[in-house]
Amino acid sequence: MAPRPSLGLRARLLLAFALLCVVTSMAVAGAMYLPARTSILERAQDAAVRETTSRLQALFPLRTATPGPRDLDMIAHAATDHSGSAIATYDGVRSRAAPVPGPPGPPGRGRPATAPPALTPQAVPKGLRHLVARGEVGWQRVLWEGRPWLIIGVPLRIAEGDGQARPSGIEVYVARSLLSEQESIDELAMWAWSIGGAALAFAVVLALLATRGVLGPVRELGRAARLLGQGELRTRIAVHGSDELADVARTFNDTAAELERHVEQLRAMEADARRFVADVSHELRTPLATLAAVADVLDEQAAELPEPAGRAARLVSQETLSLTGLVNDLIEISRFDSGVAALALNEIDMAELVAATLRTRGWSEQVRTEVPSGVTVRLDPRRVDVVLANLVGNALRHGEPPVSVRLSADADWITVEVRDHGPGLDEAVLPHVFDRFYKASAARARSEGSGLGLAIARENARLHEGDLTVTNAPDGGAVFTLRLPRRAPEADGDRE
Repeated sequence: MAPRPSLGLRARLLLAFALLCVVTSMAVAGAMYLPARTSILERAQDAAVRETTSRLQALFPLRTATPGPRDLDMIAHAATDHSGSAIATYDGVRSRAAPVPGPPGPPGRGRPATAPPALTPQAVPKGLRHLVARGEVGWQRVLWEGRPWLIIGVPLRIAEGDGQARPSGIEVYVARSLLSEQESIDELAMWAWSIGGAALAFAVVLALLATRGVLGPVRELGRAARLLGQGELRTRIAVHGSDELADVARTFNDTAAELERHVEQLRAMEADARRFVADVSHELRTPLATLAAVADVLDEQAAELPEPAGRAARLVSQETLSLTGLVNDLIEISRFDSGVAALALNEIDMAELVAATLRTRGWSEQVRTEVPSGVTVRLDPRRVDVVLANLVGNALRHGEPPVSVRLSADADWITVEVRDHGPGLDEAVLPHVFDRFYKASAARARSEGSGLGLAIARENARLHEGDLTVTNAPDGGAVFTLRLPRRAPEADGDRE
């Protein structure tokens, strides 16, 4: 599964600072805004209720217990001023509720430019009407004509002769504008949002400064780690300060220095080992050439020698040939390790090269070929012959017939597949097939070679900037695939 995309460290820090700022601003603004809003509205409605009740108390006692429309108009006008309107009702009769005209001059804060609308019974909430009908003073904030209003309901009483008061049935409803208070609340909210926005911008700036101070050393550490991974073992980081990031930088520098020291030691040891193998191999060539000549003589005379001596002569000859092959393979590997192996490029026909490889070793009758003619390439024929001989020889020795060689090509690459129909390679062996001196195989017989043949074959393929791979066929057998460019790259030291 593909890894989920994630935000970078800078984005996460900015987001964390922004969220912290937003949450803190909202908490602080909410803690300030809600009590302030409640206080403003409660103060306004308490003042309006006190003013309305004091105005209506000035009408007590009422002149008549059965007021008519004119009396109700007088009560309604007495209950309000220019900032609102009122209506008085009695037994189905109500006043005309004409608003009191405001004073001349331009409208001020919270003061409407025109007279307030006339209050109607439909604008009074039902709950408020039921409360006033029970003889209680009540009020309720409503949105009327697109503006906030406070509607106050007051039941009037009539004094009796014994000094008691009884309900008169007259209900007075006064609408007071809360536009001024709403503007104050809106201004308070605007200031809260402005302060929150300013705090958010300040938090973003702080986050940018913080991320710059943190991400700078982190980026430097990442750059140095990449260079170290690419082999620049002298890479170091400048250490500034004494904080945790400085400790990380010092630790990185110490680790890089120790790694450089160990790598230099390993390189020196590897160079010594390669030099030792090359020197020993070259020194063995002369005595091995002598032994090979002696072995040839022994082979010729083995049939005439007594049986124990003849068998010993044949064994000496066989082991001498094996030792000669091992030394030659070691010399070839040492050339690859020292970087002196070079290509001798020639224009060749792959069909002719495959046929020559099989014919020279007497395998033409044992191997089936699917090699189209006319596939010309520019390669080193000697090295490609070594690769093909190794692959076909292994298939014949360790696999089962039929063994096949198949060639395919496109405009830039050729592919040669060498396959047998044996049991194939164990899955645990596949990753180690091209390792040097690796011979263990649960699926094949014990190898008689040096254990370097496949390693040399792959090195030859890579010298051409190609590759050699192995896998098991679905229906059985091992499949070695040699992939080479049709024109191997020219390099210093190449010769025709």
